[in-house]
Amino acid sequence: MRPLTPISLLLALALTACGEGPPPILEKGAVLARQSWWDNRDWSWYQERIPFFESPDSAIDATYYYRWELVTKHLTYGSPETGYTFTEFIDRPFWSGAYGAISCPLGHQFYEVRWLKDRRIIEDFARYWFETPGAQPRSYSNWYGDAMWATYLVLGDTAFLRTVLPHMKAQYAGWVAEHWDPAHGMFRWDGMHDGMETNINSRQTGDEFAGAEGYRPTLNSYLYADALAISRAAAVLGDSARTEGYGARAATLKRRVQAELWDPKREFFFHQFAQDEQGGIKAKDLTYETGKHAGNPRGREEIGFVPWQFNLPDPGYEAAWKFLMDPAYFSAPFGPTTVERNDPQFYVSPRCCVWSGNSWPYATTQTLVAFANLLNNYQQSYVTKADYFRLLQTYTRTQRREGRPYIAEAADPFTGSWDGHNTFYHSEHYFHSGYVDLIITGLVGLRPRSDDTLEVNPLAPDDWPYFVLEDGFYRGRRVSVIWDRDGSRYERGAGLSLHVDGRRIAMAPALGRLKAKMPRARHPEPAQRMRNLAVNNGRGAYPWVTASYSAPEHPAFYAIDGNYWYHQSPPNRWTASGSGNQQDWLVLDFGVERPVETLKLYFLNDSTDVKPPARYEVQLWKDGAWVEVPDQRRSPAQPGGRRANLVAFRPITTSKLRVVLTHRPGKSSGLTEIEAWARVPLPLAPPTAPAHNIAYGAAASASFSAPGDSATEVNDLRIAFTYYSRNRWSALGSPHRRDWIQLDFGRRRPVRQVELYLWGDNVRVRAPRRFAVQVWDGTRWADVRVESQLPRTPTTWAVNTVRVEPVETEKLRVVFEHDLPAVSGVTELIVWDQIP
Repeated sequence: MRPLTPISLLLALALTACGEGPPPILEKGAVLARQSWWDNRDWSWYQERIPFFESPDSAIDATYYYRWELVTKHLTYGSPETGYTFTEFIDRPFWSGAYGAISCPLGHQFYEVRWLKDRRIIEDFARYWFETPGAQPRSYSNWYGDAMWATYLVLGDTAFLRTVLPHMKAQYAGWVAEHWDPAHGMFRWDGMHDGMETNINSRQTGDEFAGAEGYRPTLNSYLYADALAISRAAAVLGDSARTEGYGARAATLKRRVQAELWDPKREFFFHQFAQDEQGGIKAKDLTYETGKHAGNPRGREEIGFVPWQFNLPDPGYEAAWKFLMDPAYFSAPFGPTTVERNDPQFYVSPRCCVWSGNSWPYATTQTLVAFANLLNNYQQSYVTKADYFRLLQTYTRTQRREGRPYIAEAADPFTGSWDGHNTFYHSEHYFHSGYVDLIITGLVGLRPRSDDTLEVNPLAPDDWPYFVLEDGFYRGRRVSVIWDRDGSRYERGAGLSLHVDGRRIAMAPALGRLKAKMPRARHPEPAQRMRNLAVNNGRGAYPWVTASYSAPEHPAFYAIDGNYWYHQSPPNRWTASGSGNQQDWLVLDFGVERPVETLKLYFLNDSTDVKPPARYEVQLWKDGAWVEVPDQRRSPAQPGGRRANLVAFRPITTSKLRVVLTHRPGKSSGLTEIEAWARVPLPLAPPTAPAHNIAYGAAASASFSAPGDSATEVNDLRIAFTYYSRNRWSALGSPHRRDWIQLDFGRRRPVRQVELYLWGDNVRVRAPRRFAVQVWDGTRWADVRVESQLPRTPTTWAVNTVRVEPVETEKLRVVFEHDLPAVSGVTELIVWDQIP
């Protein structure tokens, strides 16, 4: 940072005297601009919501900001009722819950986003798991209760705790009902439901993928932490009975984990089999105590460090940590490995999902959290903070691809390659681990507490000359931690200093544990919530978005799916590429009068032909005509790409909005999302306009449907091109050269345009050689007269638009001529009764 000149120093002092506080420590825009890899360049979003960090290690800095950008890629606005949630994969696979969330990484995700200044996101995500139909809070093992307590520690708001405590108890009760083994006094499940398919225990059973049900250090540590979290939350809220009851449960489970899962000979925590398995494995034996590998001294998995993630072990078990940094066990250039390297079943898999050796960010995060806890809360001599930093650097180095920050499902621990674990439109930029929290609570060392003591214990290297965490939002205050060895970089004094709301409250000459009393937590009064009324994730015919033109590969539905990102691959975008028009438009139709007071437009800015528009107009539908929305206030003033463009105005009420884009010369325009925000109570009034998509609600059938696929899913307005989606029809397995899907409208309806969203995996399901749209004339099927077809050649992962001469019919079908040996597939069929 540029040193303060005498004039700027006087200005800073004057501002302080006026009560405006000192100048910022970092020039935040400049800090962001240092990185060249940005996809989301919305500097305002970051500046308003995240703690800023700077260190001498440029790789750590880049990864820290990449992981905040990754949060934005997975931030999902599900519905006006749910608000925000987060996805794990960049798509929404068939095993995910409502809006694509999966419970497996929720603990990691909460630990990351608890540091956001945006309470709305945190609170929505906390409520999602128990207030949204279709959420699946126990589809995988997780530590929801502990994550709620950890989030409370950062927020310091008992109102939040009071809201989530019933959910914490419901979650724990669900685990007890589904997985508690009263005879053994522990929770019982398998590795697959830890997210660890095909592990060294399951591979010894008849079900290599999901076998070896047992008592694991993972689930039992998670539920120890959940019970303890409920006990602590109850204590804060004055419920002494539950404090004691859940505290006793936690203590009992802790004793059982230490008694049953610790092997004193191998000095490690292990999986314990619940039942006899093939090959001579006996119930209640630990890994390799019986079976094919009986007596083998190996068998250690990285999950053996998980108990320290929650400070479960008593003193005396720390010897386990001597294995972590040893190349004969877990250490690797891009590790740690999920299984010790000399294990008889050690295996680095070239593809997902085999957890028998690969480097796994999910587990690496757990190990680094556990490592920080060990260094903060235990006395031992096996590992040091220098080892911690080495492992953090390894994890940082692993998060690279072609020189840019990147993360997928798993990496080769020896080469760092993500190949085989970065499936297209699925595993890229995978949100199944943590990093931001590791920097804040580990490297910087801000240790969240339930009282008004601000405590830091940095694990940063002693030879670092500086680092800063600025504006961490902690207990309702702006907290900054500065290490400036000689005071010359940040000019806030030499040494380690703690600042709250711009005021220094503690200082020490050297790195080490530092505590100070901070002002009591403060929280703004809750305001009426704004809701995004544009999103449609299966809500029905409305809201819907149409366009004057859509590039076939970039149809308009992407603009209202609740997700936004800007990279071209995988796509999540509408563009007008190829329209040839000087102007194009998007219409957002609510189907009923809705209030709107803010519009957000997430414009694209590619390196090639798609650029932000030269200008745009925002119009409302009023008295049968389009008129400009009055009193618009825009930020930024000119259209900006790779960021939200906010258009605020006095509240209006309208059934439709239109955005008219004037393209730059020789360029096209596009966006990844459109949002329409208003303060509106729930429940929302239902749409009253008739659906012009007459396919919606029609009876669907097919000549043949693949097992697991269904014709009834082609007209439900849920469009999903991705491979792991399960919302489609295909003819996989059909004996026919041609197959058809049919819609019965129940009465004669006008038809003007047909949109086919063709699905394919490019192997067994591909675009048909050709297709024909036919209507029933009362006695036979007849081909419609086609005015235009775009694209001319049937294309998967695209909307195939057929404009037809006006015709009325009771039934419509599409006949596909398969590109044998592949067959055809469709994720959605839309039929318009007028030109949209």
